[in-house]
Amino acid sequence: MKTIFLSISLFFLSLSLLFAQENNQANGVLGLKKIPSVELKTLDGKTINTADISNNGKPIIISFWATWCKPCVNELTTIADVYPDWQKETGVKLIAVSIDDMKTSGNVKTTVNGKNWDYEVLLDVNSEFKRAMNVNLVPHTFVINGNGEIVWQHTSFSQGSELTLIDIVRKVAKGEKVN
Repeated sequence: MKTIFLSISLFFLSLSLLFAQENNQANGVLGLKKIPSVELKTLDGKTINTADISNNGKPIIISFWATWCKPCVNELTTIADVYPDWQKETGVKLIAVSIDDMKTSGNVKTTVNGKNWDYEVLLDVNSEFKRAMNVNLVPHTFVINGNGEIVWQHTSFSQGSELTLIDIVRKVAKGEKVN
C-alpha cells in the first residue's frame, strides 16, 4: 500500500514539475539561451548564419511570421508604425523570420514591400530555425539582449501587445532583468 501511495505521489510531483517548467517557458523564462546556429537566406538571396545575429550590444526582436498568418502581418504592420521611434529610443533591431514554405515564400518580398516594412527579413523555408527555436505557433516573438541571449518570448498578437513588447525592449536596453 505504501509503495502505491509513494508511486502516485512521485507521479504527481513529476507532473507538477513538468507543468511548472512548461509554464515558465511559455512566460519567456529561458535561462538565457543563445540563438542557435542555422543558415537562412535574406530576401536578396544572401546566406546568413543565425548565430551571427547581433546588434552592437543593443536589443534584438526576432519575430516568426508567415504571409498567410493575419495576426503575424498585423503585428509587424503595427510595429512598423512605431519602429523608427523604438530604434531611436532603444537601438532595437527587428528581424522578421518568414516560415513560408517553398510554395508561399514567393509572396514574402511582395508583402514586405507592400507594407513598407523596414525590417531585416530572413527566409526559413525548411523550418530549420523555427524548429531550433522551438516555435510551434506564429506569430512567435523573441527578445534578445545585448549578449545574444534570449530573455523573453511571446506567442500570438492582439492590438496593444506591441506596448508590452516595447516595455520589455526598454528594460533590456537598460540592462534590467526581464520577468
